[in-house]
Amino acid sequence: MKILIIEDEKLLADSLKVLLESKGFEVEAVYDGETGADYAELGIYDLLILDVMMPGMDGLAVAKRVRSLRCSTPILMLTAKSDLEDRIQGLNAGADYYLTKPFDTRELLACVGALLRRQGGQTDAMRFGNTTLDLASGTLECGEANVRLSAREFDVMRLLFQTQGRNLSKEAILARVWGYDSNAVENHVEVYVGFLRKKLASIGSNVRIEAVRRLGYHLEEDKGC
Repeated sequence: MKILIIEDEKLLADSLKVLLESKGFEVEAVYDGETGADYAELGIYDLLILDVMMPGMDGLAVAKRVRSLRCSTPILMLTAKSDLEDRIQGLNAGADYYLTKPFDTRELLACVGALLRRQGGQTDAMRFGNTTLDLASGTLECGEANVRLSAREFDVMRLLFQTQGRNLSKEAILARVWGYDSNAVENHVEVYVGFLRKKLASIGSNVRIEAVRRLGYHLEEDKGC
């Protein structure tokens, strides 16, 4: 499960990241609203943990922007404000739950678990067309046929399954799979997409990875198959 923390208090953000990673979650942390909104719009996260009071774009604005794009990712909103009116504002902006600072880590973990269960987040497979991506074994399956993916192929395929019909740019794939500090270039994405296309074809999948110039890649289902 992939969680994004958007919190301008770096110490708190990094502490939450360590806590959640110790529970088996894959976690990224960013420290301002603009960057957080850009990350959230990728649609690859299972949960957003969002601070309200941030300079520039605050948490309410981030939540509204995310929801305006019809992104249904659960949002756990953190704030130092405990007034009823503040909680109502957060919920109206699109938050699913409102946690007041300071909070007990047990309550935070309980909220995370509840929101992921509500989202149907506890899953071990993703499906598109006639094809399944098994998250536990790292294999693509179509009927009785299956093929194992390398770690990098799996990461790229999972992103594409998560975004499905929406375009995912090469830059976004590079950032999510190789990391912002990597020396990888766009050609690396093209190479791995080529590998995945061959593996999809090898198992008789009706799923295609389509490229759109300047916009990136998305999955399509061949209805004729």
